[in-house]
This record gives sequence, structure tokens and C-alpha cells, in this order.
Amino acid sequence: MKIDLNISVLFFFLCWYGMKKAIVIGAGIGGIAAAIRLARKGYAVKVYEASAYPGGKLSEFKMGEFRFDRGPSLFTLPQYVEELFELCGESMSSHFAYSELPILCKYFYPDGYVFEAKGNKEENIKALAQAFDEDEEKVRAFFSKAEFIYNTTAPLFLERPLKLSKLYKTKAFWKGILRIPRLPLMGSYTVQLKKYFKNPKTIQYFQRYATYNGSSPYKTPALMQLLPHVEQGIGAFIPDKGMYDITFQLYELAKRQGVEFIFNSKVEEIIVEERIAVGIRYNNTQIEKANVVVSNMDIYPTYKKLLSKEIQPRVILNQEKSSSALIFYWGLKDYVNKSLSIHNIFFSDDYFDEFRKIFEAENLANDLTIYVHVTSKHIPSDAPANGENWFVMVNAPNNKGQNWDEIVEIARRNIIQKLESMLGEKIGDKICCEHFWTPSGIEADTSSHLGALYGNASNSASAAFFRHANNSSKIKNLFFVGGSVHPGGGVPLAILSAKTMTEFIS
Repeated sequence: MKIDLNISVLFFFLCWYGMKKAIVIGAGIGGIAAAIRLARKGYAVKVYEASAYPGGKLSEFKMGEFRFDRGPSLFTLPQYVEELFELCGESMSSHFAYSELPILCKYFYPDGYVFEAKGNKEENIKALAQAFDEDEEKVRAFFSKAEFIYNTTAPLFLERPLKLSKLYKTKAFWKGILRIPRLPLMGSYTVQLKKYFKNPKTIQYFQRYATYNGSSPYKTPALMQLLPHVEQGIGAFIPDKGMYDITFQLYELAKRQGVEFIFNSKVEEIIVEERIAVGIRYNNTQIEKANVVVSNMDIYPTYKKLLSKEIQPRVILNQEKSSSALIFYWGLKDYVNKSLSIHNIFFSDDYFDEFRKIFEAENLANDLTIYVHVTSKHIPSDAPANGENWFVMVNAPNNKGQNWDEIVEIARRNIIQKLESMLGEKIGDKICCEHFWTPSGIEADTSSHLGALYGNASNSASAAFFRHANNSSKIKNLFFVGGSVHPGGGVPLAILSAKTMTEFIS
């Protein structure tokens, strides 16, 4: 029996030693997805993560009796998560459950008007037209065009590598070429909105979608009209156990595929020999060799810190970065607000000035648009009985060395004052525990350059083409995933980046 056991161990060791090896730097959601796909391609995969936990921005933490999702709060395009389970021969429903939101969001306007966006697109079209005195057919035409833009561009750019030699061979490429005259290629997103809507409230409602990729609605191109289709046409969802459950379930799926996660291990360098990535140096002196190296770290520090001796893609690295966020996590005891939904937006009175301050003055306006996310309305265990967990976020400039202590103090005061005024209730004295996350903190905790949430901003028509590809054209066996590279920022696209990355790997 002992001999048989030793032979089995030896056989396993020899098989592992003979396998192709892959290293993934960073256990963000893109890195986890990449690890799963590499394991399915037959690689022995090790993921090195500087933190003590997986997920990066898509993680969780607790304060006393309150649980909070740290970052992303809206779940869209669930097919990309399901695809990973199917790739591994498993059913997603056996591990991960989610629900479609019947109410997308409640919008609170400065004049006291409240609009409740419906999860059903047809119902929402009618509600928008009625609430804001818009032409129902124009609202429907807006969504129809949004769907057309998405269906044209997604197969062409989002779901494929940025590699023209592969792209022009696809049906999607030639289909997209023929559709170009019907795409809104000129003007800003806000200019595009004014072609459909007359009420400033309707325009502001749709303008906020520009923040989904960290851009200004006054600068981002008209093509961003596709964003409302993702949420309202395809659907918006909430995981039954919170957003972190996406991370947790994919992390567990990766481990079932044999992926090894090594936490508290900071990668210092990607080792390159004769223009080939051959491994990493981590925790100062330790070396690990591999056939493939994948960076899930933000592309800027990947080059500046891990590839400092290599040629830098300066045009891409020097592109304008997206906005960041200032987030307050508040535990409220003995307080339940029945007027709030799971997702809530409190609009500012001067949207233009708010974004001018963010992207030009690199500061916060006094009157802010406030997002309040309350998961305990869907997951009661996220807060104690008769309490709520509030994720309170405002759009913020990325980190340029501002005095964040001062900004936090002023913003906190303005946010509480505005929420109390618009809700007609005292809130400040109900906060029993608090934590906040600034752009400088986001940068320090997640290695996101300047604390930018989405890598490069999409404030120009060419921005999408200035994201780094998922492979290196200069260094063999080096690849990139995550929100700062192709196809873009946000949970679904970070997961999708792993799929486009593996198309370069045999």
C-alpha cells in the first residue's frame, strides 16, 4: 500500500512537472477568469496576489454586524460568468444564484421629483415617456439605436482581440463595416441624447451612464449610447449573496481546476530573457519560472514597475485616465428608510459643473450626485435587524496628490446635508460605524494607476483603440487582462478580457 501511494505521488509529480506552466499576477476578477481558462488549456497555473484575499475591487469586508461589497455594485452580462462554469463542465446554478432587478434604480431630482426606473424595458419606456413628457416613440427609438450599436460593436471589438489580422477574417468585421454609416460617430453622448429628448430630467437620467466607464457625458462619444442597452435591454441583476459572491464562486471554481493561489506575495518584476517572458521575481528575491506570464495588474504599473527595463508603450500609458470615486461605507442602526430601493441616485442641480470640476479642476463640486446602494434590502443578513448598510459613492477625480483628508471632510458634510434635505430625515446621527475609500486609497490598495476605476477614460472617439491589447507585441509569452486593457473596465469586460487573451495562447 505504501509503495502504491509513493508511486502515485511520484506519478502526480512527474505529470505536474511536465505540464506547461502559467503565472497570473493578481487575483482580481480578470486574473481569476484567466487562471480558469489557462487551466482548461492544460496549464499548471499559479496566481500571485499581493493582498490576503482575492477579488481586488470586487471584494468584501465587514464592520461589526454590517457586511459591505467593497466596489462594483451592479451585475450585468451574466453570460460571461456562466460561460466559465460551462467551460469547466459545471452548472452555474449549482453554485451561484442571482435575481433580475424589478426596479433598476430610484432617481431623486433636486426639485423633489422621484422617478423609479423599471427593470422591464418596455415598462420603463412607457414610464419615462409619461414621467418626463417625452415622445414614447422617440424613447423607443433611442433604445432601438442603443441595441443596434451594441449588437454591431460587441462582436467586433468587445468579444474579440484587438488584432486586425484576425479581425478582418470574421463575418462580424465585414458586417460592422457595412453598418458604419448607421453608427453615431460624430459628437458627444450628450449631444446625441438631445436628438431624442427634450426634458433636462430625461437627459440627466441617461447622462449618468457615462460614469459606467469613468467618463464625462459631455466628452464621451455618442457611441456610448450602447450603455443603457446593457442595463435596460439585456438586464440588470443582483447576486443572492452580494457582488462578492461572483469573486468567491469563480475563485472556488478555479481551485477545482487545480489553480494554486499564493496570497501575500507581491510581484516585483516580470523576468524577460531575449524578448521572452520566462517568469517572475516576487517578495524581493524569490523566483518562479513559467511558460506564460499574465498580468492582471493595471497596465501602467505593470510597465513602470514590473517591466521597467523594457520598451514602454508611451502613447497608451499617457492617455487620460478615467474618473475615480469617493466611497463612504455607513452602518446605520435603528434606521430603515422605506423610500430607498437597492440602487438610488440623488442628482446634483448642475451636472455640467460637477463633471467640469472632476475632469478639469480635479476636485469635487459642492453639490454632488450621490449614489446610495443598500444591499440589506435584498440580503437582510448584511445588516442587523432594524438597520441598513449604506454604500455611498460620489464620482471623483483620479489621484493627483489632492488633500484627500480635507476633501473627505467637506464631501461628507455636503453629502449628509443633501441626503437629509432630500429625504426629509436625520441620517448623520444614525451612523454607528464608518469607513471610507478615497482615490489615493484605491490606488494604494489595488495598484490602479491614480486610483482610476476603469484605466483610460473614454472621453474621445479613439479612446477604445488606445487600450493595450491582451498580448505583448514586443515580448513573447506575455499577456494582459483586467479593466485597464482591452476590451475595457467593469466586471463583465474584465472577465471577457481573459477570453480574448486566451485566443493568443495555444
